[in-house]
Amino acid sequence: MKKKLLSIMLGLAMVVSVTACGVTAPEAPAAEAPKAEAPAAEAPAAEEPAAEEPAAEEPAAEAPAAEPEVTLVYAEVNPLDTIVGQMATEFANKVSELSGGTMKIDIQASGVLGSENDVLDTMLGGGGTIHMSRISAFALTSYGGEKSMLLSLPYTFVSRDHYWNFASSDLASEFLLEPHENGSGVRGLFYGEEGFRHFFTVNEISGMEDLAGMKLRVSNDPVMNGLVESLGASPTVVSFNELYSALQTGVVDGAEQPIANYKSNAFPEVAPCMILDGHTLGAIQVIITDEAWDSLTADQQNILMEAGEYASQFNKKISADAENEVLEQLKADGIKIVEVPDVTPWQEAVKGVIEENTKGQEELYQKILDMAN
Repeated sequence: MKKKLLSIMLGLAMVVSVTACGVTAPEAPAAEAPKAEAPAAEAPAAEEPAAEEPAAEEPAAEAPAAEPEVTLVYAEVNPLDTIVGQMATEFANKVSELSGGTMKIDIQASGVLGSENDVLDTMLGGGGTIHMSRISAFALTSYGGEKSMLLSLPYTFVSRDHYWNFASSDLASEFLLEPHENGSGVRGLFYGEEGFRHFFTVNEISGMEDLAGMKLRVSNDPVMNGLVESLGASPTVVSFNELYSALQTGVVDGAEQPIANYKSNAFPEVAPCMILDGHTLGAIQVIITDEAWDSLTADQQNILMEAGEYASQFNKKISADAENEVLEQLKADGIKIVEVPDVTPWQEAVKGVIEENTKGQEELYQKILDMAN
């Protein structure tokens, strides 16, 4: 009995001992922490609105299309160092600036494209090889420029200011657009001037009477022909590009040009005498063919007009000073310069030319004369 009781007591002690060592009966498996599962075909989670494709957006306002590039060939019979040559350069630079380089004026100077009449024939003949040119007012006479002819009549303008009064008047655009309105195929853009024109000769002269009997070069123009005849000389048509050799070989005895053009074209080398009669102011227009004008956008046309106004004012600013500077150079070089203190005899001599070429336009011509004040 004692043995049995001892045995029970030993068994209970073992149970207590085991429990004290922390051994517990296995518990039901707890909810396992989710394994790092392979990113298998996961149910697509609510995806972040990643780089969403722009939903059918309304078309944004398109940037305006760039202006097409254009090059306009510009003919100039004189070298670039003349007053009108410098004006052409300023015009070309301004066009490039205003257009951001998309418009280019290709100046072909020193008569490489022919005389003014040659250039006009090419422009009016079509084909688009010459788009623009600087043209003397009298050169337009045979090409629908009857009004422009009035600008080249002898002793019309008494001063540069008189001329620029006209060029800034309401009449100015009327004269510029006349050839276009007459269907000639060209239109004027802006005005300029190359200074007063004077006669120069191979042999020395001292006055108007010395011109009598001389062969004086003219372009094929009724005003210039009449002017030379009224002075008792013989008008002789010679292309401008051939004038130097014509003076050198005796085909003609003299010609007429503005002072700056006279020097730049080296005429003093073969005709070293100039008489400052100032028979007409060298009024000029820059013209463009209707074909070229119509091919431009409205913005491009506006650029030409704005650049033209700039070039016109540049011409006005430099003309007198440039002419005076050249005149002093000619005197220093020993060129015979003959002053004309009184132009009254010259004016009397050419009255008939003025009357003949103002028929039907007397009122318009008087408006120009009245702008002297």
